[in-house]
Amino acid sequence: MHIEYLEIGNYRKLLSVRIDLAKDKTIFVGANNSGKTSAMTALRHFLVGKSEFSLNDFTIAHWPLINLIGEKWAENATAEMPVAVPEWSPLLPFLDIWISIRNDEVHYVRDLIPTLTWNGGSLGVRLRLQPKDSADLQKMYLAERAASITARKLATAAATEAAKAATKVVAAASAAPGTGVVIDGGGIVETAVETEFSFALWPKNLLDFLRRRLRTLFEVRAYLLDPAKCAKPIYGIATPQLLPPDAEPLEGDPLKGLIRINEIDAQRSFGQPSASDNEGETESGSRVPTPRESRKLSEQLRAYYAKHLDPFDQPEPADFAALNAIDVAQKAFDKRLREGFSGPLAEVEGLGYPGVSNPRLRISTRVRPIDGLNHDAAVQYEVGGPSEAEVAAELRLPEDYNGLGYQNLISMVFKLMSYRDGWMKVGKAGKQVATSADAFLPPLHLVLVEEPEAHLHAQVQQVFIQQAYKVLRKHPLLGEKTDFTTQLIVSTHSSHIAHECEFSSLRYFRRLAANKQCTIPTTSVVDLSDAFGEGETQRFVTRYIKAVHCDLFFADAAVLVEGPAERILVPYFVRQKYEFLTQCYLSWLEIGGSHAHRLQPLLEKLGLTALIITDIDAMVGTPSKAVQPQRGAGQTTRNKTLETWIPRELSIDDLLDRSLSERTSAYDGSFAICVAYQQPIKVNHGGASQAEALANTFEDALVFQNLEIFKDLPGYGLIAKFREAIASQVTTGTLGEAMFKSLKDGVKAELALDLLEIEKADQLAIPRYIDEGLGWLEKQLRRKQHELLEVVDATVEAGGP
Repeated sequence: MHIEYLEIGNYRKLLSVRIDLAKDKTIFVGANNSGKTSAMTALRHFLVGKSEFSLNDFTIAHWPLINLIGEKWAENATAEMPVAVPEWSPLLPFLDIWISIRNDEVHYVRDLIPTLTWNGGSLGVRLRLQPKDSADLQKMYLAERAASITARKLATAAATEAAKAATKVVAAASAAPGTGVVIDGGGIVETAVETEFSFALWPKNLLDFLRRRLRTLFEVRAYLLDPAKCAKPIYGIATPQLLPPDAEPLEGDPLKGLIRINEIDAQRSFGQPSASDNEGETESGSRVPTPRESRKLSEQLRAYYAKHLDPFDQPEPADFAALNAIDVAQKAFDKRLREGFSGPLAEVEGLGYPGVSNPRLRISTRVRPIDGLNHDAAVQYEVGGPSEAEVAAELRLPEDYNGLGYQNLISMVFKLMSYRDGWMKVGKAGKQVATSADAFLPPLHLVLVEEPEAHLHAQVQQVFIQQAYKVLRKHPLLGEKTDFTTQLIVSTHSSHIAHECEFSSLRYFRRLAANKQCTIPTTSVVDLSDAFGEGETQRFVTRYIKAVHCDLFFADAAVLVEGPAERILVPYFVRQKYEFLTQCYLSWLEIGGSHAHRLQPLLEKLGLTALIITDIDAMVGTPSKAVQPQRGAGQTTRNKTLETWIPRELSIDDLLDRSLSERTSAYDGSFAICVAYQQPIKVNHGGASQAEALANTFEDALVFQNLEIFKDLPGYGLIAKFREAIASQVTTGTLGEAMFKSLKDGVKAELALDLLEIEKADQLAIPRYIDEGLGWLEKQLRRKQHELLEVVDATVEAGGP
């Protein structure tokens, strides 16, 4: 038995997503604000703390529709018409859980079988947040709204009368005209006054009402789903089945006793006092909140001891020696205390109070092993190696004196061990009298871990993700056996954790731009198990990403550059001119044009905006020979990216005349990919004015763009060769040929490093084709930021956080 996939709808920015789960561990990756935390919180809310929902958990795009429902109620109520129960279904947050069941596991799910014709396979349960009673909800809202309106009218009338009374005066018969004073029959004058309050009373609309009343008026109910109606996602968007209008909710919790759920949230706050909150642990599927797990390892040990090891709880024969030792120690300590306190107590009794008839003071101890763990130094770390001198000196420090990263690692591993042993009822927990609810162990254990990388070094992050699942399975009934299943879900921002996992376990959360169907950015989830193409491309991409340890899965955009010189200098150009891009998370990938096209299936599946900075790579003849670009010479490109991807052109003549829009490929309105390669520029050289210069690589394009700097630039290597070529060549064509020959055996990375050291580095002009590409990238990312800002503004206007 295992969870095949989850479908989440109408929850925050997860408008409709499907998350396929691996049988062992599943890793959520994606850029900031892509929906990873929303997915983890949805699992927590629906599976652990069902009373923790708030109005902010409803997708913001539905807020105007919720208010529209309230307005219709108010209109009907005002017209004294029957108030119709609205159809809430399209607006309600829900979580669908689809579980794969083997034939020998049917007894676990007998209450979840949808029809008599079900022959095994998958079963689905929908957990939906919905009104407890729609009619009562409407009545309460309308009653509160009517009370607010009545209170406003009464307050307005009272304030108006008070203002009128304050302005009444005895009028003179010769009151000046045009002053606004009206003379009444009694000789009293008043100014016409009407007071109206501008502020809004609660509830100003249905959203305002639900913000305060949601938890008392809504609840999570479960429904059976029909496996025959399952549909695959369309372009990454889930298509969950619709419940029939007459669908009846299930009684109780259908997952109780079926799934045990534990979580380690991101807010571990080591070094801070522990707080009382929801731990996120459920016993045999129970959703009853329990106190939050301690932030200190010593307190976690005390909790583990009380549950699994306490000798006073259902003692075994092996416990009696310890119990006897405790009893002897307690009696000896009592005797010593009575002797030590005999004098002070006798002195107190000599005061004549409490008197003969009043009880006397006696000292008695209560020794329990758990008290030995109830201090800050209960857990210690040995300092240094295990030499005899160090052991004798007992070089140890309390747990607070160790680094936060080490505390975090040990704490998380210990929690995983505790969760596993709690599931398997290790030690004393297994001897407790079983109730009907936990007569057998839940067959499925779901563990949620949010951002484990906090405080951890890169190597330790890799150790944790390698060992976490193994720890959860280290039990005689677990391991490689299939009777009980463990599934681990981890959300992370760490490229080190993602790098250490098989790509088949990665689920990429992709941000979708707002559109006509949904006015806010939303999310889709990409299963990376099939995102690399097939055959040779799959092998290359997988090995390349493993080799470069890249952060592609967490970036706002990717920049693919041709070689080391671009990798060194283009980020420098960005810092010099494009301040906005420095605020974005860019993933820099050094991959030549002959291989960049292999990333096409991955970039398109991720929906990641990308700029490809590559070389035009002219060649001619058969067999082909690399040459300096020249118009009208029948040259073609050997760059596979330009030939097979964007702009899918082979001729150098055609490539030189392609505009920026013709070198851009837009995908479904949410992202685009642009390729930037050397374009013709006009330069002044050798006495000729504004002659066309054609570059073949980044290096000669940089020289053509900065002739005045390079002609007098001191230096060796390629700098010296370029300086000599500028001085000796009289036309741009011959200069290009000279630089082309120099670059054949020149060290390009050395040139880039030398240019960073020159005094005029900040005066270097960016090659035009790169400048155009960076400008395009900034425009794309600004547009995305603008969409997010619009959503924030809409939230504020709607009364959001």
